[in-house]
Amino acid sequence: MTTEVRVLQPDEGDVWYGKLERAFSEEETDEERAAWRGLMEPGRSLAAWDDGEIVGTAGAFSFGVTVPGGASVPAAGVTMVSVQPTHRRRGVLTAMMRRQLDDVRERGEPLAILTASESAIYGRFGYGAATQEMRIKADTTRVAPSALPGCDDVRLRLKEPDEVLAACEAVYARTVAGRAGMLVRPPGWDRLMILDPEDDRDDDETPLQCVVAETGGEVTGYARYSVVMDWAEAGAQGTVQVRELAAPDPVVGAALWRYLFGIDLTAWLTAQNLPVDDPLLHLVPDMRRCLIGLREAAFVRPVELGAALAARTYQVPVDTVLQVADPFCPWNEGRWRLSADRTGAVCERTTDPAELALSVRELGSAYLGGFTLSAMAGAGRVRELRPGALAAASVAFGVDVAPWLPHEF
Repeated sequence: MTTEVRVLQPDEGDVWYGKLERAFSEEETDEERAAWRGLMEPGRSLAAWDDGEIVGTAGAFSFGVTVPGGASVPAAGVTMVSVQPTHRRRGVLTAMMRRQLDDVRERGEPLAILTASESAIYGRFGYGAATQEMRIKADTTRVAPSALPGCDDVRLRLKEPDEVLAACEAVYARTVAGRAGMLVRPPGWDRLMILDPEDDRDDDETPLQCVVAETGGEVTGYARYSVVMDWAEAGAQGTVQVRELAAPDPVVGAALWRYLFGIDLTAWLTAQNLPVDDPLLHLVPDMRRCLIGLREAAFVRPVELGAALAARTYQVPVDTVLQVADPFCPWNEGRWRLSADRTGAVCERTTDPAELALSVRELGSAYLGGFTLSAMAGAGRVRELRPGALAAASVAFGVDVAPWLPHEF
């Protein structure tokens, strides 16, 4: 089979999107389709063709990703990747990944980042699991967050989500620099955050609701949620489904959680994507009443290795030589000297003896500080070539605040 991969033309968009929906066995509403299509960037959508038919799709968004140290680094947000079921295992995905990473490099983006519907797919292209998301289900009849001093001074008001959209996006923007993995969202993404098609709701689920927190007359936090009502013989058993909560100030965050845990006629609260170190775990008096699950979220791939490693800072001073394997992007292969501390980093090619051996996939996993080099060494994925080099580098790559990707794309 001869597959041609090329940039999507404007008049091919409807067919391309239809193929994407077919590959994922879903049909989106007109509202969803229009929202996503409106965010697609010209020149960043690829189609794989076979005999005049689209058989594969891949796209990318232009994000800024916060890295350890607080800098925002340009990154390709890889998205909408699909292969038609008739063309699996025929090299279509590999051809699209090859073209896409070449394009990302040409654009000068040091990183690519994605979320995966099937997490086993992207390791062979150099993507490593880099962040985790925490899911909770809390029994709100048995546990409630503690009040912090000042919580009663926070004014809470229910608003229509679109009415306070700009104010909420400003709050989100203030949180971005404080946690690695967060995205600087281009214009238009705020609308996607309040997308709420009726067809996507559960039975007896309310429309999306928004509560804003105000201090000194300014919006300083918000939570978006819905309520799914249920009844048992003992009474109401509704569930508060938290979609998003943002509050740079811990007192505001505590006030919002108290509100969500105390909504009338509910007995449960769920949240599908929280940081693994979310303060909520320390606000509740009994963590066991919050059923907790973890799974990987963001997958990171250094596209220009030297530039990517030099763009972040490091917990402690480190000076080491990395022997890096990257068969899919061979320009990254070889030995690199990383000299870094909390103020900055330099990463350049060297002929000095290597101290650690690993692939670009492991560097992707360690890049935001979500997974340690030592843990990966325990799985045989990082090899120590000089005694002591592993521990020093592993600590250096760490972070004070766990990385987190706030939403899929």
